[in-house]
Amino acid sequence: MQGLLGTLLGLKVVEARKDKVVAEFDWRPDLCTVGGTLHGGALMAVADQVGATAAFLNLPAGAGTTTLESKTNFFAGCKAGKVRAEATPLHVGGRTSVWQTRLYDEAGKLLSQTLQTQLVLLPKQG
Repeated sequence: MQGLLGTLLGLKVVEARKDKVVAEFDWRPDLCTVGGTLHGGALMAVADQVGATAAFLNLPAGAGTTTLESKTNFFAGCKAGKVRAEATPLHVGGRTSVWQTRLYDEAGKLLSQTLQTQLVLLPKQG
């Protein structure tokens, strides 16, 4: 996945459409808590990166995006394997978009769900 954070996290895009972005990364000890479970901050960073990528695919030419708000619920820990992130839109408008990103372990167990609002940064006129 393009960008320094995506590279650092080892994200690989599996699917990228305007209505869905899917990316995967591998569990690594350097992304974990002392107990060996993927850190919540790592899961949130992945969700933000994947959701922002999905928002970017929906932007008008020359526009950018930034996260306005993000909320994550955690449901289970992950101590090994591949993690899959799936971002889908709840709203795509002219000034904002809202994305739901769910992260799953290899067995398909839901690890977390992030709801984020992205601001559309329109290019300056004149």
